[in-house]
Amino acid sequence: MIQNPSAAFTMAVGTIGPGLAIGMIGAAALIGMARNPENSQKIQIAMIIAIAFAEAIAIYALVVALIIKFVA
Repeated sequence: MIQNPSAAFTMAVGTIGPGLAIGMIGAAALIGMARNPENSQKIQIAMIIAIAFAEAIAIYALVVALIIKFVA
């Protein structure tokens, strides 16, 4: 049994946003590449940077969940 469900709740809520954001970024990049194949390299680089920033939010949620689990 989970002794502190707030850590699990933090991870559940903290990963919904980045998951949706990464999906939207990927879809928008693919649409942009399909419409303008000449700029696909620039679009791909911008997509990777944006995904890294979105994923950082999930990592912050992981850090908060670990603090809640081991400190509180």
